[in-house]
Amino acid sequence: MATILIADDSPTAVVLLQRILAPLGHRIVTVTDGAAAARLLASDADRPDLAILDVVMPGQNGFELCRSLKSDPRTAAIPVFLVTSMDREADRFWGLKQGADEYFSKPFDASRLVEKVRERLVGP
Repeated sequence: MATILIADDSPTAVVLLQRILAPLGHRIVTVTDGAAAARLLASDADRPDLAILDVVMPGQNGFELCRSLKSDPRTAAIPVFLVTSMDREADRFWGLKQGADEYFSKPFDASRLVEKVRERLVGP
């Protein structure tokens, strides 16, 4: 069983993501800001296996957090999915440039998200 981190300041988005991902059987941890996500991801004891980050959130935005994770050798291999309402092609380009493994614009295709989570945690 893997651990999935959801970092989003919207309670509605967190509940939606939990409902979508719960059937996969993985442990889901949630935080409401980028700073809390950064602390959890920096922890050696309970580091998540996959991070789903909103872009616009307090403390540290998802772009900054993703860039930080991907530049740290301890966390660089953690898959990062950005799930955000920022839906312009320039936003997607920037998110992927920061190192995100996947970029989903809200509203997103839940089955595609599940498929990509499975691929990253189990393999294709």
